[in-house]
Amino acid sequence: MLSRVRSCALVGIDACFVEVEVDVGRGLPSFSTVGLPDAAVRESRERVLSAIKNSGLEVPPRKIVVNLAPAGTRKEGAGFDLAVAIGVLKATGQIGGDLDHARHPGESDNCIFVGELSLDGRLKPVRGVLSMALLGRDSNASLMVVPPENGEEAAVALGEKILTARTLLDVVRFLKGETKLSNARSASQLSEQREGFSSARPRSLPDFSDVRGQQHVRRALEVAAAGNHNVIMIGPPGSGKTMLARRVPSILPALTVEEAIETTRIYSSAGKLRKGLALLSSRPFRSPHHTISIAGAIGGGMVQRPGEVSLAHNGVLFLDELPEFRRDVLEALRQPLEEGNLSVARASGTVTFPARFMLIAASNPCPCGYFTDPIKECTCTPVAIKNYMGRLSGPLLDRIDIHVSVPRLSFREISQTQESESSFKISERVLKARTLQLERYSSLPGTRTNADLKEDQITHFCIVDETGLALLKAAMERLGLSGRAFHRILKVARTIADLDGAELPRAEHVAEAIQYRSLDRIG
Repeated sequence: MLSRVRSCALVGIDACFVEVEVDVGRGLPSFSTVGLPDAAVRESRERVLSAIKNSGLEVPPRKIVVNLAPAGTRKEGAGFDLAVAIGVLKATGQIGGDLDHARHPGESDNCIFVGELSLDGRLKPVRGVLSMALLGRDSNASLMVVPPENGEEAAVALGEKILTARTLLDVVRFLKGETKLSNARSASQLSEQREGFSSARPRSLPDFSDVRGQQHVRRALEVAAAGNHNVIMIGPPGSGKTMLARRVPSILPALTVEEAIETTRIYSSAGKLRKGLALLSSRPFRSPHHTISIAGAIGGGMVQRPGEVSLAHNGVLFLDELPEFRRDVLEALRQPLEEGNLSVARASGTVTFPARFMLIAASNPCPCGYFTDPIKECTCTPVAIKNYMGRLSGPLLDRIDIHVSVPRLSFREISQTQESESSFKISERVLKARTLQLERYSSLPGTRTNADLKEDQITHFCIVDETGLALLKAAMERLGLSGRAFHRILKVARTIADLDGAELPRAEHVAEAIQYRSLDRIG
């Protein structure tokens, strides 16, 4: 007898439907799985048969063939266990032909079953459930059965259509109409979250009030946060680069519901969503070590999973000691910095990961770190200094909007007891500027901040007067700036104007933006 049950597979961070076909026929007892399964899927034979037996159900001594369609899509993970078990029980007549008769008669093809089985029949959580639930929502699925640990996460997308079951036997009794399954308790209603997310801010974040001195760097980071611009800070060891970078999340606006779902999908698909957390409420801050591999940075592998640049989506990617990173890792940043996504091509296929993040990079000016230090003498040769900074290619630096020098702090600055301006006060200005941008670009899909503007949009939204154009012309001739740098100066000037409440960028806004582009000033 043949049965069909619906489940889902992950391709990158996106979900696709998988039809689990189970044929139980005559022949020597066997169990085979086809449809490009990986080792974990092939091993489902032992898990499924043991779970059925230990749940007090019958294990048929027949020939069982499981096909996971479409056959051309590689299947990986143990998330198909529940669907396979239901298919076997349906094919052997232990469950009625209509799997959805308990709630929606005649709609058995519109039920989704996801979960890993233990040998005793308990359901275990799987990764990527939010993406699967979003697929179910878009296809108007009637219900989705998941393990309890995945319930709240899936309910973010499908609400009360999500049912949770602790064991295979619970699912079987539900499908027979003998009992009911629990509705997943959503983390909160989306309508309530919209207001909560806009004002929520974790209290544990480091605060800018701890920072002493460095007023011009604080200003540069405020501009960067207001327009989601990329920043590189260059200065000697101990000048506070890392301290400043780790405080940037405290001045960024809270995630919107849409951004939270986007980011949570990535963490769920990567298996990095914290246990008991249904939806991320704070912007991610990723700080990989400079020894990271290319796969760890951009994603990929045998099973293509997102890397650090995607885990930083809608948040901050902090790269400390930037020149120490491998050259291929640094050059791989060029696509996400320009396009906000990353395409990873492997023999198994090409997967696109979202990667719209705010890059904060920090670097010493030379190998010993003291080239610009007024007190400690630099021991590096001119060639060593040139080679060290030469590790950062021109195309990469072109994509970083703000370049700022971080000098050594004086004793007076370090010893001052008066607190600096708090993150809360800075965040109010940043939020005001971001709100202006959201309103201005509300009709432009994919454009939320000034940093997202494309070249054709810059000419419309970043109009400067004659004085500002004259400043730009002089800067391009003196500094040898590229066309990309020209456009990025205009976008930064637009952000400074937003912080100032100006309708259009003025000459003073352009002048401040220009000073953030010159690496000649740094060192």
